[in-house]
Amino acid sequence: MSSFLKGVDQRTSLAGMNRMELLLFTIKGEQLFGINVFKVREVIRTPAISPVPKADRRVVGVSDIRGLTMPMIDLAKALDLEPVPSDKYSETLTIVTEFNSSVQGFLVQNVDRIVHLRWEDILPPPDSLQSVNYLTGITRARDQIVEIVDVEKVLAEVSGVPEGMSDEFVASHKFETGGHDFFVLGADDSAVARAQLKGMLDKLGIRNKIVNNGRLALDLLKKWADDAETGISEPVGDRVLMVISDIEMPEMDGYTLTTSIRKDERLKDLFVVLNSSLSGGFNETLTEKVGANVFLSKWHGEELGRIIVNRVDEFKRQHSNGGE
Repeated sequence: MSSFLKGVDQRTSLAGMNRMELLLFTIKGEQLFGINVFKVREVIRTPAISPVPKADRRVVGVSDIRGLTMPMIDLAKALDLEPVPSDKYSETLTIVTEFNSSVQGFLVQNVDRIVHLRWEDILPPPDSLQSVNYLTGITRARDQIVEIVDVEKVLAEVSGVPEGMSDEFVASHKFETGGHDFFVLGADDSAVARAQLKGMLDKLGIRNKIVNNGRLALDLLKKWADDAETGISEPVGDRVLMVISDIEMPEMDGYTLTTSIRKDERLKDLFVVLNSSLSGGFNETLTEKVGANVFLSKWHGEELGRIIVNRVDEFKRQHSNGGE
């Protein structure tokens, strides 16, 4: 096996610079797909697979990789492409991924290379496809269109959506209508994550708007700040309870969004939560570096719920005496 395949999980991080590394691969034919290298532990020749009775049709079985038993997912099946015949599994490669606190293998036809890209060169899928596709972004590499797969959505459909807040938590903390009208702005490129975040906020009785990338979030914040300066609306700090942002997103990542917020005098005091499917010390370090208030790994619904509730209490204290 090439040294490239052996070294995928040792690539240098470009986080915090609005840049990322994309692992290019093929599933069927020549079409290139991509996945953020941060999600990739390694790439291996597909090992022996043991079938699992009554498993989801996309799970072709489980494999033992250095003592770790993990589900093996045929990515072609997940994307409604022609599946890999069972007698051809040994001819495929497996991308071993880790995100959302789980490890799984995705069977692919071949792995091409790693490319360095700017997040602003990655565009979200067309709005008309937002609810029906499995992509988080589209870009170009090697003079071809590259489709970035929403592996979080694939995993959610295979394994189920992680549990959010308990009924008891919601009953104890739901904010009744009346009083201050709390509002949260969210940004996430994953359709599953956007739906989860919106569902949580709706259950808590908090108004919200969830967009699919950091650029859209920043544009909204700047527009609201402009409106406040002309007297159309109240200051953004009085209007927005917090910003909850994914880290890796098309056009602008969460680190760059946070940095941009802190550099704008009108926005700099906003409470920012960075919420990522990727855990690790580099996230905590960069969260502190860019000035975010909290880093939280996905999906710990009740923990995020507690952060929101605590922020509401803090917000009330800050504004109880005219902002003093």
